[in-house]
Amino acid sequence: MSEDDPILTTREAAHMLGVAVSTAQLWMESGALPAWKTPGGHRRVRLSAVRRLQAKQGAAGVVPGEPEAAGFTSLPASAAAAPQDVEALSGHALLDTAPEEVFDRLARLAAQVTDCPMALVTVLAGQRQWFKARVGVGLQETPREWAFCDHALASGEAFVVVDAANDVRFAANPLVTRAPHVRFYAGVPLEDAQGRRFGTLCVLDREPRRLRERELRALHELAEIASEETKRRG
Repeated sequence: MSEDDPILTTREAAHMLGVAVSTAQLWMESGALPAWKTPGGHRRVRLSAVRRLQAKQGAAGVVPGEPEAAGFTSLPASAAAAPQDVEALSGHALLDTAPEEVFDRLARLAAQVTDCPMALVTVLAGQRQWFKARVGVGLQETPREWAFCDHALASGEAFVVVDAANDVRFAANPLVTRAPHVRFYAGVPLEDAQGRRFGTLCVLDREPRRLRERELRALHELAEIASEETKRRG
């Protein structure tokens, strides 16, 4: 092993990158952070690979896309939060907090009123998309590069994708090409007490579809409740 390019554990790489271990694991699995597995099944990565990723983060301000290796495309610049917003939201009060019934219930209701198998309350911070509440989704978080919700935050209004597999912006996204195989997405931005958009209440389906007017209106109303609950905390 080269002393100039030591081998790091997943935890060490995550610490250097300033992300959760689960996020570093996702980047390794997607190919964005080249790594390998030991005979015991533990992931390892070279220091040089972590430094290359850090350099790309610094240059782009988002998780660097590796289209050939990772199988996804970067979000357009218009859909990325401004650097000062990313910095502010990195300390958002909901991030990495324990599950709470109020948000779990809102996610369940969102899934029920839209007849969707999946629903999320998301928090976007730095390079992360973290799920405060989730229905029908096993992941706790994803790299922000994969976030449909970034488009909702950028637009400031409801964002709907009828068929992600046939949408050039999302067709190569790992959330579409792999489990949970998202085809439909509808998300409404959430705001905190400072008026900053920090995440969404969103619903997802594995089949292309559209929301009825009453379903979209109900999603808006539930998102308002989620925002009010967040604002109440200051």
